[in-house]
Amino acid sequence: MSDQTEAVVDTVPAAARQVSENVVLQLDKIHTFYGAIEALKGISVDVHQGEIVTLIGANGAGKSTTLKTISGLLHPKSGEIRLLGEVISEMKVHEVTAKGIIQVPEGRRIFPRMTVEENLEMGAFLRSKDVEGVKSSMAQAYDLFPRLKERRMQKGGTLSGGEQQMLAMARGLMAAPKLLMLDEPSMGLAPVIVELIFETIKTLNAQGITILLVEQNAAMALQIADRGYVLETGSVVLTGPGRDLLHNEQVRKTYLGES
Repeated sequence: MSDQTEAVVDTVPAAARQVSENVVLQLDKIHTFYGAIEALKGISVDVHQGEIVTLIGANGAGKSTTLKTISGLLHPKSGEIRLLGEVISEMKVHEVTAKGIIQVPEGRRIFPRMTVEENLEMGAFLRSKDVEGVKSSMAQAYDLFPRLKERRMQKGGTLSGGEQQMLAMARGLMAAPKLLMLDEPSMGLAPVIVELIFETIKTLNAQGITILLVEQNAAMALQIADRGYVLETGSVVLTGPGRDLLHNEQVRKTYLGES
């Protein structure tokens, strides 16, 4: 990228970032490999309480690998991941989930033979003893997605793509996340549904949910994000407030298709 673009790169040292009391998630110089291939090359990312932070970049930039590393599907070869100050870099997926990091995966991956309500109940599996809390979360999910309430006894596999994305997000909320990670929530959806999904993300954030968003639709992601990180071939090349990145000349040319 040009010198103009690089001037916006966050140069705050990791030690300075650590002192912030409202950092929910911190990736510090993470290197992740697929065999001999280095997929993440020392990336550092912070997500603060109440923020929407987005990761943008071309296919193969390392966005989904970052989420997999956070969730425990992959483990970094070096560097540390911290959730509310606790190192979680070597934890397994179920341990990370139990700590409160919930991922809504690319492609929805709902349980197609289960009803909407059964899918939501599965999202609350780790909270099953908190009966009242689960009931409250179920009511919140139906308030947020009235269409799911209408279809609560319908098999997940018979829902439309947009409805399945709503169900995947609602299922994630059932776990009462400390951090909700959304991987390509608009993929394959009609424009009117994409608008609805992004409005829902803003609503969730307004309700106090901290969100890490990976999204190919860079324009819409940056419009709602407090901050963004631009990844290229496993490295963070640019970071800043979402609106600043949205109006950055190089970002507009490279990721928004402007000439």
